Amino acid sequence: MKLKLITIFSITALLTSCDMKVKEQPAFKEEASKNVELFEAPQFSLAEANKLLELPLHCAETEYPNRLGQTLGSDQDLQSPEALHPIFYGCFDWHSAAHGYWSMVTLLKEHSNMDKGAEAMAILERNITKEKVAKEIEYFEGKNNKSFERTYGWAWLLKLQEALKTWDHPKAREWETTMQPLADLIVDRYLEFLPKLVYPIRVGEHSNTAFGLTFAYDYAKIAGHKELQALIEQRAKDFYLKDEGCPITWEPSGYDFLSPCLEELDIMRRILPKQEFKTWLNDFMPQLKSKNYHLSVGEVSDRTDGKLVHLDGLNFSRAWVFYGLANQYPEYAHLKNIANEHVAYSYPNLVGDSYEGGHWLGSFAIYALIQNQ
Repeated sequence: MKLKLITIFSITALLTSCDMKVKEQPAFKEEASKNVELFEAPQFSLAEANKLLELPLHCAETEYPNRLGQTLGSDQDLQSPEALHPIFYGCFDWHSAAHGYWSMVTLLKEHSNMDKGAEAMAILERNITKEKVAKEIEYFEGKNNKSFERTYGWAWLLKLQEALKTWDHPKAREWETTMQPLADLIVDRYLEFLPKLVYPIRVGEHSNTAFGLTFAYDYAKIAGHKELQALIEQRAKDFYLKDEGCPITWEPSGYDFLSPCLEELDIMRRILPKQEFKTWLNDFMPQLKSKNYHLSVGEVSDRTDGKLVHLDGLNFSRAWVFYGLANQYPEYAHLKNIANEHVAYSYPNLVGDSYEGGHWLGSFAIYALIQNQ
């Protein structure tokens, strides 16, 4: 009997001790420093725009190297990239071509007097035609291509159309009208796909659901597409409203160019009312409130490796989320310095970089710079 009592007491003491240790663990591990290094905010100047324009100019009509990412249905599908995608055949793959066009339009909107602005206009004029848009639509309507570029490429196509819609230039109205059938097809694909998606895709690459929802939501608001807007609001709540304690210290994975935690924050910031969002964010990432919060940049060991250079993209996408949050909610203004640090790490390597990064990273940098305005 005495032995039983001793055993029970020992087990109880052990369990209590374990329980105490669990309770003593902090809810979140935070990189903090009392002496915060300050980083200068990047400037979206004409000089920088001239440099950034070189990237899409170099790749928009560069057909090879190219990764088609297609599903072959027959020998007839074995065609050149330009034959299959007469607009978006450059910049290595379809989605990079789409955000290369977005880059040109956005830079022209911001700085109409760029040194090579006429070259960019000429590329847009040559390629955004009714015949070429019809050919792009034909590819998407092929029986093997229903999920082509879902949802990353879809998102960038709608971001391009949003940029055309908001550009006060006569040619933009023409190109917007020409591109609208393709944008409408992509919207239909979202409307068909989102109700069937039972679980969100929480990764740091192309198929990240939150990223695809965010860009599509921006387009829906600008285009006045109430059905798409309402569907995204509902699906984002279905996927993310109950999320708590996002483990951002587990990030990044080796090939990430998006932060699963921060992309989720970015869509919820858009769809939730002010007080509801603040409550949600306090449960999701409470550490962001701390003025001493720090998030280390994603380090790139080899920028000639097309996968490892993804981490430069991660630095830009993290920056645009932090800029957007700080601009909308001033109590998070301290996060701008983290964004500045991320941009400062990756931006100097952008222009003149190898093609592995140069064919797409400019778009990420431009979007980050815009969010800082």
